[in-house]
Amino acid sequence: MLPTAPDPRMIRSGDIEIATYEIGDPDAPPVVLVHGFASSAEANWVLTGWTRELTRAGYRIIALDHRAHGRSDKPHDREAYSMSLLRDDVYRTMDAYSISTAPWIGYSMGARVTWYAALTKNDRISRAVLGGIPKADPFARLDVRQARGYTEMGLPISDAVTRTYMQMASEQRDNDLFALVALVEGLRGDPDAAIEEPPAQPLLIAAGSDDAIAAEARSLADATPNARFLDLPGRTHFNAPTSGVFRRAAIEFLREDA
Repeated sequence: MLPTAPDPRMIRSGDIEIATYEIGDPDAPPVVLVHGFASSAEANWVLTGWTRELTRAGYRIIALDHRAHGRSDKPHDREAYSMSLLRDDVYRTMDAYSISTAPWIGYSMGARVTWYAALTKNDRISRAVLGGIPKADPFARLDVRQARGYTEMGLPISDAVTRTYMQMASEQRDNDLFALVALVEGLRGDPDAAIEEPPAQPLLIAAGSDDAIAAEARSLADATPNARFLDLPGRTHFNAPTSGVFRRAAIEFLREDA
């Protein structure tokens, strides 16, 4: 049987209810997991083996479903979404579990949230694993007009990038496409989402060799003084989280913080 996430603990973040999860020994050192777009804590971290391997390695896992994802609230207003709001949701999750600082592991959109958080309140993040992180705005090429036409009227999507995003978003049973399109509208062009200044914390930046953003991720690591790059052979953006090489390297990297 596939593993499942435990029942969430709901917390308030502004006027939003955020689903949070604690897995493992409550006295073990914590690690914060931040999932990607159109995913969830369960899909990104539980079903892919991360929570199993991290708890076996002696870590206490704190995770959340981003707003518009999983079992968290899913407002349809673009004003409910920004990089600073997503970051603050993670901080409030840490506060709810009395965690002042911890390593973070972020994937895709979650990696961009982690990058921004590391720059703005760097005492909350001791080090970070960033998987599938592009330097360019990943939502810039998405045609919001076509995405809205699809969600509101079922119109076909001719743009290949937009179609890929919407197909990915449709695969999770709890996803609300209206909320996810609003999130895209809120994040695209958000200056806080730009990846320019590097964080000071140690970073492990990973990408699948078959991921379209692999070259961007490698160059980002090369340009960041305290970062190293991990290549995941044969992996794409979508299946990199299932890589055992990725999980083992991340755990070794976390142990350097001991």
